[in-house]
Amino acid sequence: MTVTTLKTKDREWYRQEILPYFPEPLKSWLDRITVQDLAQLEEIRLRIHRPVLLQIGGKNSWLTEDGKIIPAGSGIPFILEQALLQKIIALISQSSFYALETELGQGYLTLKGGHRVGFAGEALLEQGVLRGMKHLSSLNFRLAREITGIADKVLPLLIDYPNQRIYHTLIVSPPGAGKTTLLRDLVRLVSNGIPGLWPGTKVGLVDERSEIAGCFQGIPQNDVGLQTDVLDGCPKAQGMLLLLRSMSPKVIAVDELGKEEDAASLWEMLHAGVTVIATVHGHNLEELRQRPIMGEFIKNRIFQRVVLLSRRQGPGTVEQVLDTVPSVWKPVNRWEGCLP
Repeated sequence: MTVTTLKTKDREWYRQEILPYFPEPLKSWLDRITVQDLAQLEEIRLRIHRPVLLQIGGKNSWLTEDGKIIPAGSGIPFILEQALLQKIIALISQSSFYALETELGQGYLTLKGGHRVGFAGEALLEQGVLRGMKHLSSLNFRLAREITGIADKVLPLLIDYPNQRIYHTLIVSPPGAGKTTLLRDLVRLVSNGIPGLWPGTKVGLVDERSEIAGCFQGIPQNDVGLQTDVLDGCPKAQGMLLLLRSMSPKVIAVDELGKEEDAASLWEMLHAGVTVIATVHGHNLEELRQRPIMGEFIKNRIFQRVVLLSRRQGPGTVEQVLDTVPSVWKPVNRWEGCLP
C-alpha cells in the first residue's frame, strides 16, 4: 500500500514551509486552498505583469482579483506587479540578494522541506558561462512530493538473490512520469532493507539538483534511508568518484545521466564493484539507442534491469521491468496502472 507522507496530508507544513515566502495579500489568498487541492498542488508560478498560476493535479488554476482560486481561463485574474515579486525575492533571500548569488547561477534554490524555487530573468554570463541572474521576472515554487511505498513492488525485481546484491538498474522515464519519486523510494528501501527479502546496505546518493533528498543546509528533508550518505549539489561525475573514495558505498544512485563525464565515472563505479541505480529521460529504449552515450550502455547491457515508466495512467505508471541479461531482453513483470 502506498503511504503518502504528512507533506500531502495536512496543511501545517504548507503554512510553515511555503507561505512565509509570500507577502500579503498573496499569503492569505494562497492559504484559502482546499485540503483536497493542496494534496495535489505541484507548483506556484509567479510572473511579472501576468496571473499567478497554481498547478493542481496537472491542471492550471489562478488567483482572482478578489483572492479566489479558480480554473485558469475563468473570472478576472490577479496580475502580479514587480513590487510584489521583489518582496517575495526579499523573503526568499532573507533581504540579502547577494546571499542568492550561487543559487542564481544554477537557476534554483532549495528551501527547507525539500521544496525548490526556480528563477528566470536576465542571464549574467562570464566567458560564455552562466554565473548568475539579474532583473528576475519569474519564480516557480515546486512543492516537494515525497511518497513512500511506490517502490515496494519494484525492488523485489531488482535483487540478484543468489548473490544478495542489487542489479545495475536504469529507470527510463519521460518528464513528469515519476522517475525521481521512484528513485527516491528505491534508495530508501535499498538502504533500510525489507525484512526477509533484503538486508539493507550502504548507499551513496549524488543529488546534483537537490531533488531526491531535498537537502536544506546539508540535511536531507526527505527519507532516503538510514544507511544513505548524500552528496548535495555536486555534479554527478565528480560526486560518484568522491563518494566512492570517501564513503565506500555498495550502491550509488544518481538522477538524469547523459553527459560524457557521467559515463566515465559510471565505468569507474562498475570496475570498483559498486552497483549503480540511475535515471534517464526517455520514452523508450529505441530513443536511448540513438544517443551516443546511452546507446553504448544499452548495446553493452551495462544495466541488468531497465524500468520503463510512463504517464499512461498517471505519473508512476510502470510499463515494464526488463531483464537485459538474456540474449533477448524479456519482461520481468508488467503492471496495468500505477504503483503499487
